[in-house]
Amino acid sequence: MNKHIQLPINKEEARALKIGEKVLLSGTMYTSRDAAHKRMLENKEAGIEFPMPIENVAIYYAGPAPAKPGEVIGSCGPTTSGRMDAYAPKFMAHGQTVMIGKGLRNDDVIQAMKKEGAVYLTAVGGAGALLAKCIKKATCIAYEDLGAEAIYKLEVEDFPAIVTIDSEGNNLYEIGKKEYVEK
Repeated sequence: MNKHIQLPINKEEARALKIGEKVLLSGTMYTSRDAAHKRMLENKEAGIEFPMPIENVAIYYAGPAPAKPGEVIGSCGPTTSGRMDAYAPKFMAHGQTVMIGKGLRNDDVIQAMKKEGAVYLTAVGGAGALLAKCIKKATCIAYEDLGAEAIYKLEVEDFPAIVTIDSEGNNLYEIGKKEYVEK
């Protein structure tokens, strides 16, 4: 059964999500990849505010393809989350509650999730064209010079994901491997 989640969510709502839950996200989330993450943190250190609200934000690790005529956005699948591992703990310290991507996360990220009350959701890789159908509006809000790595504000409806690492550090990747080996 899918759990419907309205974005953004606060830390209490993020802490209520548990590994293995299938969620449908609706509301506002933002795209950002490693180049944008790096620039945002460098700017923040220089006294320049983030281009979007970070507290309670959901960031989707994706670089959308250009929209074809009549479409809101092109294919918009998740990218490998590990490239954001160097930056993710700092974003969580500023209040980010949701990360969406694909692939493993390192221990520093998981420890920050436990400390800050954040969750990691996985979107299905290779399904970018299907995921794009859940995006009802897309607006480039920052770093247009980065091309596909620019930051986009997305309005989504029933965007599917799975809670892969919860705020207690429970990790579906580890549990799934263990269960597979035991069988």
